[in-house]
Amino acid sequence: MSDTAPFPSVFVSHGAPTLILETSAGRDFLAGLGRRLGRPSAILAVSAHWTTRVPAVSGAAAPETIHDFYGFPDALYRMRYAAPGAPALAGRVAELTGAAVDPSQGLDHGAWVPLMLMYPEADIPVAQLSVMPGRSAADHIALGRSLEALRRDGVLILASGGAVHNLREFRFGGTGAAPWATGFAGWLDAALEAGDADSVGNWLNASPDARRAHPTDEHFLPLPVALGAAGPRPRTERLHAGFEHGSLGMHAYAFTAAAEAATEADAA
Repeated sequence: MSDTAPFPSVFVSHGAPTLILETSAGRDFLAGLGRRLGRPSAILAVSAHWTTRVPAVSGAAAPETIHDFYGFPDALYRMRYAAPGAPALAGRVAELTGAAVDPSQGLDHGAWVPLMLMYPEADIPVAQLSVMPGRSAADHIALGRSLEALRRDGVLILASGGAVHNLREFRFGGTGAAPWATGFAGWLDAALEAGDADSVGNWLNASPDARRAHPTDEHFLPLPVALGAAGPRPRTERLHAGFEHGSLGMHAYAFTAAAEAATEADAA
């Protein structure tokens, strides 16, 4: 076990695939986040774009860069994030969660786009964990709690999805956000600030405009994994907020255990 302080678990909104090519507040935030967090021993990416029926973790030694989108500029398809894989971490995740190890799964754009901005040297080992749209947010909180020990080993659990993600109302270059989008984001802020994991686990019933903010579940589900990884009494720090293209909430959060926050305060 590492003698360093536990890493927070982090949720980021990865926006559109073109985020990495754009000039935006969301891009600037991600480009500075790696320096803010520091260097982990390894990264477990939990991406909205790898969906399975049961938990799965990638065990590839050299994960490929997956370009899982179409109709975008050629420059995106030429990008590669050649980070080493983390088979040992994948094995540990399998032990903790019962996840199946997939020896060939690469890094989809929900993982490599934020990682390319955060850690552009691509020299930190990365494994990826799936989300399960057929299961509830409460199930994903439980999945995250089974991963809590990884943070004490210096592993960054990086959950990547969208605080608000409605492609049906996407307006390329659109600014601002509709009341339904800001209402959901405000509910999410309040629930996380209160450490209300029960509301997050029951988000479809507890939140306003949940289905308009997320017509499908997959971009929300990485967040409860990150929340759960902070333990039963999570403390939330909002790292970034804002909207891009009218219907993509770019909010980001860091989660720690309440006891860790108290230890940091005592040390200060």
